[in-house]
Amino acid sequence: MFIRDYISKDYPTFNSRDSIEESCEIAKEFGYSHVFIVKKGIFQGCLSQSFLEDSPEGNLDSLNMHYERFAIIEDSSILDSIKLFHTFSANVVPVISKDEKYLGYISCDDIFNEFSKYPLFSENGAILTVKTTGLHYSMTEISQIIESNNAKIYGMFINAIKEDGIEITLKISNENLSSIDETFERYGYTVLNKHYDDEKDELMKDRFGFFQKFLEI
Repeated sequence: MFIRDYISKDYPTFNSRDSIEESCEIAKEFGYSHVFIVKKGIFQGCLSQSFLEDSPEGNLDSLNMHYERFAIIEDSSILDSIKLFHTFSANVVPVISKDEKYLGYISCDDIFNEFSKYPLFSENGAILTVKTTGLHYSMTEISQIIESNNAKIYGMFINAIKEDGIEITLKISNENLSSIDETFERYGYTVLNKHYDDEKDELMKDRFGFFQKFLEI
């Protein structure tokens, strides 16, 4: 999961003397959000394609005060790249060495393709979001609740830390989902969201349907 294993090199870099128009056109051709400026192999910064499109004619050096200094170091984890993609509204991120030598780039597609192999994303199952206070937060307890109901955990992550508690999203197998809901509630968790057909809800719908038919007789 190290960035160095996902580096691509086919996207050209630019120097300060290159034209704004040319760099913008190449970014469009590749479908990437940013271009990278390099000087003697050393990373200088990035410029967004949308910013280049709105800039007057000239060379990239005229925009040097607008360079965005974001990049990821080659021995970082691919998880570290997600924040950069989000923060800079980018679909491509430059990869550099510790001494800021430009090495290549990674794209959103590369990262998504890698994540799609993980059970958290590849396995069919239910998605459940629960909330608990920070004092009672325990991955061990959450695992026990799910596994005691003979279900499997495909993955979990913390999606919000707030003053009144922590929200945790779980990907689990489809066994005994109603029992899992009840067990979480018994342990003091609040079930915020669930993406599956609730067996109890379906049963109540069926019974209501039967009741309506009975009244029509």
